[in-house]
Amino acid sequence: MVENLKKIAYIEIDTHAEIAQNFLELMRDSENFAVDYYFSEKIKKQIQAGEENVFLSDSSMIAEQLKTKKYDLIVVGTVHRYFNTFQTIAQKYNTAFIVHNINFTGLSKFILFKNIFKEDLVYRLKLWWKEGLFSVSAAYKKAKTLLVLDEALRSEKYQFLPLFYTKDFEKPSDPKLVIVIPGGVSQKRRDYKRIFAKIKEIEKGFKEGKVKDKLIEFVFLGKAKGSELKEITDLERSLEFITIQYFPDRLSSEDFEKWMHEADVLWCPIQQETEFFSHKELYGITKMTGNLGDAIKFGKWAVFPRNYPSKSDFIIPEEENVIEQFEALKNTSYDFQKKYNRKSIQENLENTLMSLISI
Repeated sequence: MVENLKKIAYIEIDTHAEIAQNFLELMRDSENFAVDYYFSEKIKKQIQAGEENVFLSDSSMIAEQLKTKKYDLIVVGTVHRYFNTFQTIAQKYNTAFIVHNINFTGLSKFILFKNIFKEDLVYRLKLWWKEGLFSVSAAYKKAKTLLVLDEALRSEKYQFLPLFYTKDFEKPSDPKLVIVIPGGVSQKRRDYKRIFAKIKEIEKGFKEGKVKDKLIEFVFLGKAKGSELKEITDLERSLEFITIQYFPDRLSSEDFEKWMHEADVLWCPIQQETEFFSHKELYGITKMTGNLGDAIKFGKWAVFPRNYPSKSDFIIPEEENVIEQFEALKNTSYDFQKKYNRKSIQENLENTLMSLISI
């Protein structure tokens, strides 16, 4: 049996540690695949590994490391830099790239050059001079397969890779209504101004006696800084009936999980339009929101803006009276295990990987 194992290399030397962690957990007891993981030092520190083959790597080492072993498939978790390195790897091996920003993959050299000067100038110049920024489109074209992690984004060009499953845990019983807003507290990708306005409106309802006998806590589950941090601290001082939690420092994965377990509902006020490398991306159309994975992983209802295009029935369009909506969802169960149990997601993942090997 061991001799017939298919060999996979999973590379993450850039950003998405949480995606690498999901892949690692799902493949942990695979009877069909042997996986080697190549992580940068930054990623390795964020990963909880057991007996897995984890190797320290970076853009200067990875090509040489891959030469020493024969892999049936190489999966690259993020291709947002080191484009010349990943183009070389994709030319030589059966390689699949996970795509996080679909529009970015096809940007012309002219647009890339123009966008260098719009933001993060020093970093972007480094991408141009040292990391082959103008090879973006060529690198993605060389990959044998392009993968997306949101089923709604799959197409003829982008294949769906199932990586999110619901973990088993008991939610602590609490009469308090706990609303968690996951993600970095920044107006750039989420509409926090509207959240703040809604909380003030709910507080006013308490003061006027329109809202009664409710214990409500809002948790801003991500690092808050700058003007958003000031708005939260000002908001907190103005509240008598509502509790809010916020974090001026980066949360540990343990604290993040603790609060996600306690959540009754996730409130996800994502802006539909966002940018990557100063170019427009659309959540649910060209880009996946991490809140989708959060909802599945922790088995939570998620309230999204009404304009978010979703076919997932645990994602609920926001209503005018959000408190009544949150209360109703708290008292309504949803069987995440039916579709997102670990066994079925692992089986689907392995079938997908096997199909990529036999291309």
